[in-house]
Amino acid sequence: MKSASIQRRSALAVVTLAIALLTSCSSGYRGYMTRSYTVRGQSYQPMSVDAALNYKETGICSWYNESKFFGLKRGNTSIGEKVMPWHLSAAHKTLPLPCVVKVTNIENGKSVKLRVNDRGPFIPNRIIDVTPRAAKKLGFYRQGLATTRVEVLSVGDGSYKRKKRRRFFFF
Repeated sequence: MKSASIQRRSALAVVTLAIALLTSCSSGYRGYMTRSYTVRGQSYQPMSVDAALNYKETGICSWYNESKFFGLKRGNTSIGEKVMPWHLSAAHKTLPLPCVVKVTNIENGKSVKLRVNDRGPFIPNRIIDVTPRAAKKLGFYRQGLATTRVEVLSVGDGSYKRKKRRRFFFF
């Protein structure tokens, strides 16, 4: 009788562990994430998808590195994705996650498309943080900061993906 009870408890423990592991693998969002959040006592409300599709802003851009141990250990983004220094991704305080933006360095004209999958920068007067590889492609890695223009190209993933509408009469 005791062996059956031990077997049931072991089976229950294995099932519970499996469920916990499987649910921890999900990133907690479907399509796009617009949930409000608070950092250092400051509350942020991400913009709606429609507002994001019309978003354009010029301001200061910096770069950041979420990985640890000299780039050997991956960092996690706000939506649970793994990020490394060589990825082309970015962080923004109020855009829905994920989205794709075009970032253009005003000083040299270089631009790159980035996936916004994290929150930040939480430093005043900065509009976006990019990964080290993106900073190198934009030409400001050594300086650390640059004046950039950010424009949203699409919001969401998979069947939830919404693109900015183009309004050209000839195309």
